[in-house]
Amino acid sequence: MGARSGSNYLSTLKKLNAEIWLGGERVGEVTSHPAFRDCARSIASLYDMQLERVEQMTFRTDDGGRSGLSFIQPKSIDELRKRSRMMAAWANFSGGMMFRTPDYLNVALAAMASARDFFAASDPRYGDNIANYYLEARKHDWCATLTSIGPGTTFAKTNDGIVVKGTGSSAPLAPFAEELLVFPSTPLNLEHAAIVFAIPSNTKGVRFIFRDDDALRINAARSHFGAPLASLFDVTDCPVIFDAVLVPWQRVFLCDDPARCDSLLDDTSARTHMLHQTAVKNLAKAEFILGLAGRIVEITGTSGANIGSRVWLAEIINATEQVRSCLRIAEADATADRSATMTPSRAPLFASRSLHWSVSIAMIQIVQTMAGTDDITPSASQPEPTDPIERERAALHRIAWDAIASPFAKSQVEFERAHGDSLHMAGDSLEVGDLAPYIERIKEFLTRIG
Repeated sequence: MGARSGSNYLSTLKKLNAEIWLGGERVGEVTSHPAFRDCARSIASLYDMQLERVEQMTFRTDDGGRSGLSFIQPKSIDELRKRSRMMAAWANFSGGMMFRTPDYLNVALAAMASARDFFAASDPRYGDNIANYYLEARKHDWCATLTSIGPGTTFAKTNDGIVVKGTGSSAPLAPFAEELLVFPSTPLNLEHAAIVFAIPSNTKGVRFIFRDDDALRINAARSHFGAPLASLFDVTDCPVIFDAVLVPWQRVFLCDDPARCDSLLDDTSARTHMLHQTAVKNLAKAEFILGLAGRIVEITGTSGANIGSRVWLAEIINATEQVRSCLRIAEADATADRSATMTPSRAPLFASRSLHWSVSIAMIQIVQTMAGTDDITPSASQPEPTDPIERERAALHRIAWDAIASPFAKSQVEFERAHGDSLHMAGDSLEVGDLAPYIERIKEFLTRIG
């Protein structure tokens, strides 16, 4: 099939019937459930884009078909940049507000399939498994989510596969995913099972259970009037329970190999490609905040009169350009990895992630100050203005509130914090940063000045 339509995605999701629990009740059917249906349709719109812009968002496969560009295994910088433009189109659709979209794992799968020898070195069948799974995922254009095994999780080997018992970390996109991928936590420790696999989300024994506070947030976001971003783009995340889940051997990619599980994401370049997708998404979010701030200033008529507003806008522009520069450098300095897959430079991507964490918080605070959250909290009881300018102003205020002050906005900040911990990011930057040339330059300077 290759690149699919949105209606195909929704039809498949409707039949999936994965076990999802929200507020103590099992969700009957995601595509019609009021907490999830609008976001499911938003994801469907992403798939429709591929068919509406075939040349820009798909590529020709060896069998003559067309697949989404997020599945390409780029062999040149041009192919890498073309994939980047495709991911940007998806990210811009939501203003970067969907913190996970299907391309995040698609690029990882493409990298891992290119590095099939890495898996085959553990067991020849694992190399075949990852290559075959990638082709199946590309063929069906699956929407997948990701979790990592939690402490205390166990597995047992059987003739039919491995049986997994325990918990997984929160899985973004979980209610909307057809497939569940399980990667190891990094760094791996003895409390975590050394396994890597993929299963359908509706596999017997797999349960997605939302926490009570998340259930309250999601239910609050049902109103498109009061939550114009959350109602459409809150892809949510929730913990995964594995209740004696059987994973067939053909779906196992690594098993009982701690060393390879530990190095999986780096040795296959999967982490770098995932960071690339994240950098594209982060730029889309920065540009969205910039546009929102610019229109708020413009429509209130303060762009020329209020020096403070101009300074705030300049700060957001500078922050956005920093994020954009990191992405451009990462792509311009891309090199082929050991599997001949063109891979972005890692250091600028780590820098982009760190920058986004700090500048996104600053940008939100600036917009919050400009808009004044006391004045923009939506109220359904307020009559809709009849004047077109006032109507747009009211809509801008609702969007600004949902982007910077709502429970959805706070969940975005928490997600950024969880994936942008300064200590963890510092370790990543130190790992890829080569300080030796700069240290030598200082030594030479000290010698020169005596």
